[in-house]
Amino acid sequence: MSPIAIQDQIPDNRCYGCGPANQDGLRIKSYWEGDESICTYRPERHHSAGPPQFLNGGIIATLIDCHSLCTAIANAYRIENRPIGSDPHIWCVTANLNVTYLRPTPLGLPVTLRARITASGPKKTLLQCSLYSNSDECARAEVVAVRVPNSWRNTQRQAPVF
Repeated sequence: MSPIAIQDQIPDNRCYGCGPANQDGLRIKSYWEGDESICTYRPERHHSAGPPQFLNGGIIATLIDCHSLCTAIANAYRIENRPIGSDPHIWCVTANLNVTYLRPTPLGLPVTLRARITASGPKKTLLQCSLYSNSDECARAEVVAVRVPNSWRNTQRQAPVF
């Protein structure tokens, strides 16, 4: 495993799930392990579903989404033979997230996410990601990440008001 998490190498990331700059977020940490990326996360009590002993499905989807997108970003840097976070920055967003929930995920235990790239091109990366509790696969997802221009991160641009 790389000693520095993928997320800690992506500058100015304020995402709720994976942004180190978001003090109120999940702040996951993902690392390369061979051709897969791995993340271990310990959910907290306030991440519960209706039944307090299980992890909320939206949190599961967020963990999978963010772990997979950071993997896609890291892979794009790897393909270009550049360090993660180097200029010009690479950004990807979720085009599709299809999660299959296989069994309830117990709360109070760490979960492990494993993502692997199934196809990769200059603009699109396909990934498969699974979330495990102990050795039980609790959720599985297919994720499509698309690369966006660096201008997408323009922090000076105002968000639309609805």
